Amino acid sequence: MSRRPPQTLEMDEAQRAQLLPLLHEIVAAEGLSPKRLNRLQRRFPRPEGGLYSRSDLIHAWRELAGTAGLPRCEEREDVLLRLRRKPQRSASGVTPVSILTRPHPCPGECIFCPADVRMPKSYLADEPGAQRAEQNAFDPYLQTWTRLQTYWHTGHPTDKIELIILGGTWSFYPEHYQVWFIKRSFDALHDFGRGIDRRAEVLAALAAESALHPEAPRVNAQVDGRLMQRNYNQVVGEVWRDELQRSPAHEYATWEELEAAHQENETAACRCVGLVIETRPDHISEEEVLRVRRLGCTKVQIGIQSLNDAVLAANRRGHDVAATRRALRLLRRAGFKIHAHWMPNLYGSTPEEDVADFARLFDDVDFRPDELKIYPCSLIESAELMQRHEDGSWRPWTHDELLAVLTACLRRTPEYCRLTRVIRDIPSTDIVVGNQLTNFRQIAEEELAQGGERSRDIRAREIRQRQVRAEELQLDEQRYRTSCSEEVFLQVITPERDIAAFLRLSLPTDAPLTAELRDAAMVREVHVYGQSLRLGEAAAGNAQHAGLGTRLLERAAVLARKAGYARLAVISATGTRDYYRRRGYVDGELYQWRDLAQEAAAT
Repeated sequence: MSRRPPQTLEMDEAQRAQLLPLLHEIVAAEGLSPKRLNRLQRRFPRPEGGLYSRSDLIHAWRELAGTAGLPRCEEREDVLLRLRRKPQRSASGVTPVSILTRPHPCPGECIFCPADVRMPKSYLADEPGAQRAEQNAFDPYLQTWTRLQTYWHTGHPTDKIELIILGGTWSFYPEHYQVWFIKRSFDALHDFGRGIDRRAEVLAALAAESALHPEAPRVNAQVDGRLMQRNYNQVVGEVWRDELQRSPAHEYATWEELEAAHQENETAACRCVGLVIETRPDHISEEEVLRVRRLGCTKVQIGIQSLNDAVLAANRRGHDVAATRRALRLLRRAGFKIHAHWMPNLYGSTPEEDVADFARLFDDVDFRPDELKIYPCSLIESAELMQRHEDGSWRPWTHDELLAVLTACLRRTPEYCRLTRVIRDIPSTDIVVGNQLTNFRQIAEEELAQGGERSRDIRAREIRQRQVRAEELQLDEQRYRTSCSEEVFLQVITPERDIAAFLRLSLPTDAPLTAELRDAAMVREVHVYGQSLRLGEAAAGNAQHAGLGTRLLERAAVLARKAGYARLAVISATGTRDYYRRRGYVDGELYQWRDLAQEAAAT
């Protein structure tokens, strides 16, 4: 990073005199617990009174390392990790940045869905990510830059970013808005990486737009789930009418401008190593899949909710299971990572039926997602489900019922799937009745442990901040069928089966969606776990940058060649293109690929 983002701590000589011995103590400490760090902070308070925050200490370490007898930052990467707040945020190898689109009509009429018209459909105004979005006027530049700044100040790396775009049904937003939204998110990545802050310019442009349109939204209407005199779309259409009917001058970018931003990101200081959108099965087509890929997306979050047609119909989901089958097949044929959402406790289901429904997720070759969020249905006042609760036809499950279902889910999840979430983090003040515990995954895992079991999913096995030795790691291969491929899940694991890295290799059995994928096996994902490091760094005992990704890619090439494929394609993010080029991959229109046939002929 050529320039640093603005900092909050201005050090004078008195502060330096306090901070240097404090930093020496932190460097010398073995096993610095939060309690011990707090004692050190009290021993060396601010000259003017009060204590230095962790953000202050992180800034001081970055500025003073390598002076006054302190080691350089690159010599003691562990110091930053000791000071880092919420280290688990970047413990999976990348730093996630979630941003929300603005409120917009939704094609669904689901009775369980919150209808907070201040937010995109299904989100609530007091959820942390939604609050950040509203504070930044749902602007992609403001949201992205501000989130990166928070990560930087709390000691997290900002070099490898997974950009997660949330909010309603992405495919239902106008195309010009989608292109602009992603392009501006990339602009924020690039500016932050250079130490440039254009947020004041963005705010001035937003203020000017508001002055030109004094009829801008004033959100004071809400949806009452008990009465449903007006639904979400009707209220949003009224409140945001002028926003929806016109295209604000600042909300526009061309495809060419987006592609230029993609190209710039390939070598940027803050690179997008994964781009995620969320949508519905009934909005996936062959054309949409390729268009989303052109936007730079590598993963799709998709709400399947249930694999029971009767339950989907009772909840007015708006699509059937057949639509889910078609959508997942198309996404998989294009190489996307599939991140499914599934909801137990929906209207019309029972605990027993949902346990069977979850089993179908992995028993049926049409599904088998790579990642999964389990969202037990919560009753929110703005949801139409309120009527079903009041007439007694729906109730939230008891603690024991929910525990039985979730432990069954954990038990049935295969090693190749990552359970990203097990409970949605909805503020308890928004839940009318039912479970309000956000740590239910931990409760379910403890229940398994009492029986001598553990969850086998990826998230439960990540090495996170553990130190690993190369000689203890082994390569494990698992194969499973899908509706359009044979999938090979390659994982580098410890003897206890904890996971340091993995690769998803697809051996297609269907015709390719594009000529670019003809005769090609496909790498759908490569992921190395461990605390995220900056680009080009390595640390002893850390899986990041230890060659595990290259090892997995070479094994994938061997397997693809043995299976008779002439090429090996990869669905790369913009920020990983250079990584693949250095490993023999060349650029195509939407993918990168390696010529296996030519390599075989040369040998």
